Amino acid sequence: MLLVIDLIGVFVFALSGATAAVRQRLDFFGVLVVSFATASAGGILRDLLIGAVPPATIADWRYLAAALLAGTVTFYWHRAIERLRNPVRVFDAAGLGLFAVAGTQKALAAGLTPVMAAVLGMLTGIGGGIVRDLLLSRVPLVFRPETEIYALAALAGSIVVVVGHWLAWQPMPTAVAGAVLCFALRLLAMWFNWRLPSAQRGGT
Repeated sequence: MLLVIDLIGVFVFALSGATAAVRQRLDFFGVLVVSFATASAGGILRDLLIGAVPPATIADWRYLAAALLAGTVTFYWHRAIERLRNPVRVFDAAGLGLFAVAGTQKALAAGLTPVMAAVLGMLTGIGGGIVRDLLLSRVPLVFRPETEIYALAALAGSIVVVVGHWLAWQPMPTAVAGAVLCFALRLLAMWFNWRLPSAQRGGT
């Protein structure tokens, strides 16, 4: 189940990275690099922090294949993908939810406490988007003051998984519920412009 969720998350996050790279007019190789980096950064961070080495993204060829497939599809059919309303953010929201729940489940399986498992799930979700934006010379989406709720949406999905684990719920329905909650919160935040307060400069 973890593998399936991971691979779907890799593909969706790779679509997000590839779409952003195409908008920056990168060549085919550049699009593939950004798509793979976006799809793999969060999972690599997760695996390194829990001591699962080599990281699954590097050890299993299916992760690379899923990311490169998404990058190739986006490069050649980006006009069809762009017909979706704001596709980068929609794909990013989907990947955020999938990676958050997968990261939390893997952290729990590794024996982490519920609190740290939820935090690691959140980091797994936001890691790919941060690397994508840095590669494209942009301030990461999660850190921008104009950005709607992002990391908190990932944390909410992770908390659902942790609570489900504590209550001994079935893993798959719990994972789906967490991913859907994260995705829904992210879309609602974009739709209603929900934001966290930003720091204000003091007067001199």
